[in-house]
Amino acid sequence: MSISSNLLKIKDILPKNITLVAVSKTKPVSDLMEAYEAGQRVFGENKIQEMTQKWEQMPKDIQWHMIGHVQTNKVKYMAPYVSLIHGVDSLKLLKEINKQAKKWHRVIPCLLQVYIATEETKFGLEQDELLQLIHSDEFKEMENIKIVGLMGMASFTEDNNKIRKEFQSLKDIFDYVKPYQLPNCHFEHLSMGMSGDYKIAIECGSTMVRIGSSIFGRRE
Repeated sequence: MSISSNLLKIKDILPKNITLVAVSKTKPVSDLMEAYEAGQRVFGENKIQEMTQKWEQMPKDIQWHMIGHVQTNKVKYMAPYVSLIHGVDSLKLLKEINKQAKKWHRVIPCLLQVYIATEETKFGLEQDELLQLIHSDEFKEMENIKIVGLMGMASFTEDNNKIRKEFQSLKDIFDYVKPYQLPNCHFEHLSMGMSGDYKIAIECGSTMVRIGSSIFGRRE
C-alpha cells in the first residue's frame, strides 16, 4: 500500500469533525510530499530541529504540530511557524512559549498535556496541577499563547478497557474545564488517539488523532 492510499483509507473512516495529524517524524521529505499531494496539510513532528528543516523545505500552507516533549531551550526554533504545540506540561514551558511568540508578534496555540497513563515514562499534568495552572495570575497575564484544548496518551497496552478508561478520564477533565474561558484560553480540541488506539479515542470524544505508522509504515 502506498502512503497516499493509506492516507485516503484512514480519511474515509474518520468522522468529519476529526483533525488528522499525520505523524511524520523520522520520515524523509519525499514521504511527506506524497501525503501532501494526497491532500494532507497537518503534520506532527517530535523533534524541533527536524521539524524546522522540513518546514524550510516544504510548502508554506502546511500546519506543523509539535507532538513531542518540548525542551524550553528549543522553543525559539519553532516559534516563527509552529501551528500547535501538543505537549505543554508546565508553567515554565508556557512562559518560554509566550516569550518567544512575543518576539515574532504571534499568539501560539497550545494544548495542555494531562497525565492519564499508568506508565512512568509519560509526561503531563495531574488534574489539580492543570486547574492550578489555568487559575494562576501568571497564566492569565500571558498574551502570546492560547490554550485551545487538552492532550493525553493512554498506556501502551493491549487492554482496550484500560485504554478506554484512560481516554474517558481525559474526556471528563476536558468537559470540566471546557466552560472556563479567558482571552488566552478556549478549550475546543481534545487530542488523543494514535495508530493503535484512535478508534477507541474517537468513541471517547477525541477531536484530533495523531497517526503515523498506519500512514507512513513502521519507522526504521
